[in-house]
Amino acid sequence: MTANLFQEPEGATPLSPEDAKGLIPTWVATRADLNAAEQENIAKAIAWASTSPRMGALGSLMTEESLKTLHKRMFGDVWKWAGTYRRHDTNMGAQWPYISIQVHELLADVLAQASDVEDLPWSADELAVRFHHRLVAIHPFPNGNGRHSRLSADLLVNVLGESSFTWGSENLSSPGRARRVYLDALRTADRLHDYQPLVEFARS
Repeated sequence: MTANLFQEPEGATPLSPEDAKGLIPTWVATRADLNAAEQENIAKAIAWASTSPRMGALGSLMTEESLKTLHKRMFGDVWKWAGTYRRHDTNMGAQWPYISIQVHELLADVLAQASDVEDLPWSADELAVRFHHRLVAIHPFPNGNGRHSRLSADLLVNVLGESSFTWGSENLSSPGRARRVYLDALRTADRLHDYQPLVEFARS
């Protein structure tokens, strides 16, 4: 394997040595191979989620079981630990013993906020983007949190009656202008609790 196989772009969480051992495809030898394997897996997950009754209803979507199932669907062909919460602390995110508690609180908040689609506290877009921001901040899984939280937000905004986000219309897993704008919008939400840049980016 080449040295750059597990090298992550700016703002991503590096895999621990133990998590890196969970790679399933034996043919993966480069970062490009890994990206291709994950993209193929994610494409299958998107197709599954688009027809899954569980992912199309607020009450069943906003459960820990559904979030874990979605992550496993997205990465289960590539990583043995897909769909399971991390068991160690990382350079970002909640301390690992509190992941389940924080995810549970987030889901309960969203269920309360979206209980009446005609009387949301914010627009459907902002509610879904706020959910994305909190979920990626918790960073429940060893890897793939950004991609998982963006797809989860897409599914939520669909349930709220809006189309999926475009997220800059580029691959945010690769370095580039779109990823920089995305990370800046996340940091603005972190520092100022201003979600407008993230909402605008999600629809760009």
